[in-house]
Amino acid sequence: MPKTPGLHLVTEDEDHKVSTIELFFDLVFVYAITQTTQLMADHLSLLGIGQGLAMIALLWWCWCGYAWLANTLHVDHGIARLAIFGAMAVMFLVSLTIPEAFTDFPGGLYAPLMFVGCYFLVRLLHQVAYLGAARHDPGLRRVLLRMFVGLLPSVAILTAAAFTSGTLQLGLWGLALLADYSNVYLAGPDGWRINSPAHFSERFGLIVIIALGESIVAIGIGIGSFPMSWLIAIAAICGLALAAAMWWMYFDVVAMVSERKLASATGRERAKIATDTYTFLHLPLIAGIVLVALGLKKTLLYVSDTEHHNPSEALHGVPIWALTGGIALYLVALSALRRRNLGSWNRQRLVLAALLLAATPLLEHIPATALMAVTAAVGLGLITVERIRFAKWRSEVRTPHS
Repeated sequence: MPKTPGLHLVTEDEDHKVSTIELFFDLVFVYAITQTTQLMADHLSLLGIGQGLAMIALLWWCWCGYAWLANTLHVDHGIARLAIFGAMAVMFLVSLTIPEAFTDFPGGLYAPLMFVGCYFLVRLLHQVAYLGAARHDPGLRRVLLRMFVGLLPSVAILTAAAFTSGTLQLGLWGLALLADYSNVYLAGPDGWRINSPAHFSERFGLIVIIALGESIVAIGIGIGSFPMSWLIAIAAICGLALAAAMWWMYFDVVAMVSERKLASATGRERAKIATDTYTFLHLPLIAGIVLVALGLKKTLLYVSDTEHHNPSEALHGVPIWALTGGIALYLVALSALRRRNLGSWNRQRLVLAALLLAATPLLEHIPATALMAVTAAVGLGLITVERIRFAKWRSEVRTPHS
């Protein structure tokens, strides 16, 4: 591979690993996810949930771009390191303005416009760094320029949305995201490069862990400074058990199969798998986890705040639908990943997702602590059934192929 002055490119034959600067870069996304969860918690309505999901989709597109970049370029060497630090600084400003991204607070800068400007700058820095790495790769350079052309109308629509509010604003956000996502999807995988499948899959596995970490943090935030009780302890452990079950559902088989599928492919097919499996299908996975975090936060608040809630009070409305809907979305996304990589749906996970949604109106009538126990039991029960019923298949799938 030709050398680019000041840039250290990843070659296909090297054992490329996730660098510490990539993990450092992820810290701003940890904060952004926390801010997004709080955004939805402060606006518990269908509009607020829609704004939160739109925000997750926008943040995800930023993060994915840099994950692809780090698979082409050693971002911990040369001037690429400076580009990453610059992107971190601007992305931190994006995270800080998330609470005002849809509604400006009185006084100070006009935050919705500042948010869009910083978002555009993050994407622009990504394009500049990527184009530098693609100096000797005409195919990659063409697809990057096409991606930039598709970004411009998206940013223009977001700019217009900054001066609107309510459903119109959310609709414009949806249109902007559709334009950006469609531009990449319709262009196809031609030109993209995945030089290190192990590095690429590890990056996405780490962001899943980060998102799951947010669900655990949400438990602590929900408890806040309220005095500890047995009900709080039970509910917290149940919340942790649910997060652990979600970790198991992904990392026990799904992550392994996805990485193996990616590594076994080459060229255009490898780029297609990376786009489908990771860039697109991991988005609902992350969105589901964030919704679960919101539900856990509100559930623990109901259990802890005895001044405003009693122990027998049930979670209801948007918070409980965020919890059950988040779990259902996570299960559907996992099943879709299996469909993409193994050719068949995970039917038990789809059935469980449907049953959980159907049972939500009934779950609105049980105490919040009991709700935590039910959701934990659902997750752990699914794992147990799959381990027993599909023990042989699971063993075969998990066995590395020679």
